Amino acid sequence: MQRTPVVENSEVGGQFRQRIERKFFIKPGQIHLAYALLRQVCRPDRDYPSGRINSLYFDSDDLDQHERSTSGEFIKDKVRVRWYGAQDNLPDEVPVFLELKSRRGFASSKQRALFRVGRDKLEYHRLGTGIIDRKLLVDTVSGFGHFPPKPLRPVITVSYSRYRFTEIGSGMRVALDYDISSTFIAREYGYAERSLPLRGGVVEVKGPTMELPRTLRRMKLLNTDWSRFSKYSHCIDAHLETPGTASRLWPSGRMMYT
Repeated sequence: MQRTPVVENSEVGGQFRQRIERKFFIKPGQIHLAYALLRQVCRPDRDYPSGRINSLYFDSDDLDQHERSTSGEFIKDKVRVRWYGAQDNLPDEVPVFLELKSRRGFASSKQRALFRVGRDKLEYHRLGTGIIDRKLLVDTVSGFGHFPPKPLRPVITVSYSRYRFTEIGSGMRVALDYDISSTFIAREYGYAERSLPLRGGVVEVKGPTMELPRTLRRMKLLNTDWSRFSKYSHCIDAHLETPGTASRLWPSGRMMYT
């Protein structure tokens, strides 16, 4: 396994440059409309305009990070291994990123290190090993300055398709995520379901301020609002909910939008 450290957010004065993330839940029937609106005011990303994203999230046995996320705590950290592309079309050696995403209030930053692993390590029955050697994972996360109070373990995979854009006037990064699904790796939780869908999509706007560019305020046409939508936490909630529950495959509080 070859490692190449990559820090996505450059360090300035001992602090990582932060960004503000705003997220908008999109009803299933309005995903195509959202895409059309974004195409009017944004440029497709030059290098990666679209693709599939897969993440294996780590948490403690008692899902401490999930609880912090759902309770809206000011300080939140997520550890995950991320790779790109459809599972049936991966190369023999796959680049994967061990990432630490940190949030302090509305501001977030991300650090990550690049590894290369064999495609077989990303097969479902092997994800419980964590993809990356445990000691290497702990050492890398510690190098990011993060020291989890409880041992981490692989918990859930979340996959989705993404369109990437840049807003023309401000240069802010914009993404439209859809076709979201998840599989619980910690099998003592949930109901052993694979590829459980989460209905709807998410528009993410990332920039230096809370203020949205004028062009993006058109998102109000979608009858949506800003939220702290977490695909990770909402997918966990769906797996823990009793099968057959009407609101199970929707983010909490969103059935009103059907």
